[in-house]
Amino acid sequence: MVILRLTCFVSICLVSMFLIGCDKTPPNQLQQIKANNTLKVGTLVGPATYYQGHTEEEGFEFELAGAFAHELGVQLEVIPFFNLEKLFASLEQGQLDVVASGISYHPSRTESFRFGPYYRQISQKLVYKQGKQRPRNYAQLEAPVTVLANSHHVLSLEEAKVNYPQLQWQTTTLLDQEELLLGILNNEIEYTIVDSHSLALFRRYHPNLSIAFSVSQSDPIAWVMKRQTDDSLYALLMPFFAKMQSSGQLATLEEKYFGHVTRFNYVNTVAFVEASKQTLPKYAEWFIAYSKQYDLDWRLLAALSYQESMWNPRAKSPTGVRGIMMLTQSTAKSVGVKHRLKPEQNIRGGARYLANLIARVPDGVSNPDRTWLALAAYNVGMGHVRDALKLTAQQGGDPHSWADVKKRLPLLTKKRYYRSTRYGYARGDVAVHYVDNIRRYFDALVWLDENGALPFSSGE
Repeated sequence: MVILRLTCFVSICLVSMFLIGCDKTPPNQLQQIKANNTLKVGTLVGPATYYQGHTEEEGFEFELAGAFAHELGVQLEVIPFFNLEKLFASLEQGQLDVVASGISYHPSRTESFRFGPYYRQISQKLVYKQGKQRPRNYAQLEAPVTVLANSHHVLSLEEAKVNYPQLQWQTTTLLDQEELLLGILNNEIEYTIVDSHSLALFRRYHPNLSIAFSVSQSDPIAWVMKRQTDDSLYALLMPFFAKMQSSGQLATLEEKYFGHVTRFNYVNTVAFVEASKQTLPKYAEWFIAYSKQYDLDWRLLAALSYQESMWNPRAKSPTGVRGIMMLTQSTAKSVGVKHRLKPEQNIRGGARYLANLIARVPDGVSNPDRTWLALAAYNVGMGHVRDALKLTAQQGGDPHSWADVKKRLPLLTKKRYYRSTRYGYARGDVAVHYVDNIRRYFDALVWLDENGALPFSSGE
């Protein structure tokens, strides 16, 4: 009898343990991510978010998501999409952990999604082709607006229709934002709406896109997650973005991808694209050959040359710098250039000098910051750049970051700052604009080259 009772007791314990085990709480989202060692991030393909660069994946959102995955101690898996409908559907179905794609907040979206902390602000622009009649408001539109389906541009149009009942638009899931902009240029559509940062990037090599008017002024941008009760991952977004902000990493990413495209000059950009097709071919062979010799990107060397001389081999400044790379007499002598007005010699000398400047940038600075600092030195001299590095460190900035040094270079025009430096006064503000211009020209040449829009083959 005792044995029977003991057996029953043991059986009851085993059953209880089994039931408790079956009732074990399933892992939350963060635990699943860590168990799989993977953070799945969805994004639209585009120059402002994620794209395949010359040698590796690049993009503002790609790098930001990579920093978050590193913070979690897991691998990043980027899942690219080409329209918002499939992107949002995948998020709702639980196939993605986060959407990082420059999505703007709108109250109507909170029914299905949760927005993280805002980390950028953009504006929406209604775009048309340069040379056509500019509409000043929705009432002056002569055709429907074509926009991406499920985008915040649609939401803006829906709100505008209250005041403009005649407003019409059509949506597409077959085209991406870049294809819509090309449709404007090819006269296939009349109007579209595009985010300000995407437009700024695209107009580097397609200046004939004009802004009719601003659809919105300040839209907050955030990452998006599926609406659910599981807060395990969502709760980490706030401290992550706070850290990115306070450490300066967010500002560095902003500078890397968007810092050089805030200013747009239509006439200058048109002239550059035209010169890339008409003038550059005369000198491209030498840019390519000497860039290889000195381990440079030929498009960067050509962009530098255009900033210096607009590819004019007989260019001359009041200060005595001459030639297609605008070398001083002493610099030319140091790099073995005997005749500054001979373009091949000048390009060879400019390539050697730029490579020398890059090598002289202090240790610890990685690319592309290393290159931007060297370009600044090409303009104002390495001594003044080193002064700016020291000033950056003194003010608590990162002297290894172009984004931080860029803020201090203009201070070299102010006596209270330059009087304590070794090399004194310098037009650091000019150097900043100089580097920004070269970066825009460089970006444009990369796009023109990789899209077969140059009348020669670079062999890249």
